Amino acid sequence: MNTEHYNVIQDPGAVPIKLWTRGVPLEDEARDQLRNIAKLPFIHRWIAVMPDVHLGKGATVGSVVPTIGAIIPAAVGVDIGCGMIAARTSLVASDLPDNLAELRSTIESAVPHGRSPPRGGRDKGAWENAPQLSVEGWSQLVADFEKICERHPRLKNTNNLKHLGTLGTGNHFIEICLDEEQRVWFMLHSGSRGVGNAIGTYFIELAKQEMRRWMINLPDQDLAYLPEGSEHYADYVFAVDWAQRYARMNREIMMRHVVEAVRKVIPKPFEAQAEAVNCHHNYVQMEHHFGKNVHVTRKGAVSARKGELGIIPGSMGAKSFIVRGLGNEDSFCSCSHGAGRVMSRTAAKKLISLDDHIKATAHVECRKDADVVDESPAAYKPIDAVMAAQEDLVEIVHTLRQVVCVKG
Repeated sequence: MNTEHYNVIQDPGAVPIKLWTRGVPLEDEARDQLRNIAKLPFIHRWIAVMPDVHLGKGATVGSVVPTIGAIIPAAVGVDIGCGMIAARTSLVASDLPDNLAELRSTIESAVPHGRSPPRGGRDKGAWENAPQLSVEGWSQLVADFEKICERHPRLKNTNNLKHLGTLGTGNHFIEICLDEEQRVWFMLHSGSRGVGNAIGTYFIELAKQEMRRWMINLPDQDLAYLPEGSEHYADYVFAVDWAQRYARMNREIMMRHVVEAVRKVIPKPFEAQAEAVNCHHNYVQMEHHFGKNVHVTRKGAVSARKGELGIIPGSMGAKSFIVRGLGNEDSFCSCSHGAGRVMSRTAAKKLISLDDHIKATAHVECRKDADVVDESPAAYKPIDAVMAAQEDLVEIVHTLRQVVCVKG
């Protein structure tokens, strides 16, 4: 086993865990969580762990879990299909206005973001009247959604059309960035929104019910799984694929609205299609590895097949990267999905002051209020160390630095 670039944990009765974590912190709780996953009987070969790894619910964020004959819904998570899209434009830095505040506010007006407390009235993070692009997109998704709801009626009353083309909260963002040649890029991060969350939550609970019914003891109940051929397995595969399609379309619609918004502020005509990348990082799909067709679940990880383009964002004050996969089979052709949290949101709000946040984001037109300190750069691992730890997984094509950041 060539371990030049990764460390290995090998416990008795468990598959190996290969960790691309050299030079980056790895919390003990995340290591314990990975050991629990490695004990499951249907893991194919080993688990691959990316350098942005940190504790998650059930499965560890930054893990690649290949399985045969079963899927773990909590390993996919509830932000099904969450991922990134980026588009290089024909604009350059000198085309941007000196004051970027108008650019940020115009994008904020064009794309619903955040969430209003559920006390009646409209949620600011949803459409009141869905725009044409969202209606057209939903028309391509609605038939399969109705099939899901026929079998699982509880999923019908969810935020579906009203969330298509919206950003959400937490670490979701829209950015305007500059690359090493001062070319302007648009980049954003979001997933399957309310309807994906409902699908994930619902099937995680069904999997737990299955474990209780079959009296299967697990090291962590959030590792409840759906065996192939079981009552809910095929429905989950269908629903999760649908949510991943919804997530991809959600990002495409937002990107088109961002382009339209920027055109209102910048009079110069520009294109925004070159090198567009759209990649999931919370998802499951069937792939072929080491002679077998397997379900590969990437929870906070990106596909990095040889020549495949991907996006690895830093925090809201750090640089991001467009990368090209090197097709490393040891990682099941995967790479990290970002910098990875180094502290929880609760800890960040206690430890990072508003002054610290303002200093760390001084070069970015973004929110500078107390409600976003849990997303401040200090809450994340250093992106340069994360990239160094995975130099055998991807090569850097472009380095981006953000100048505008819209947060949910």
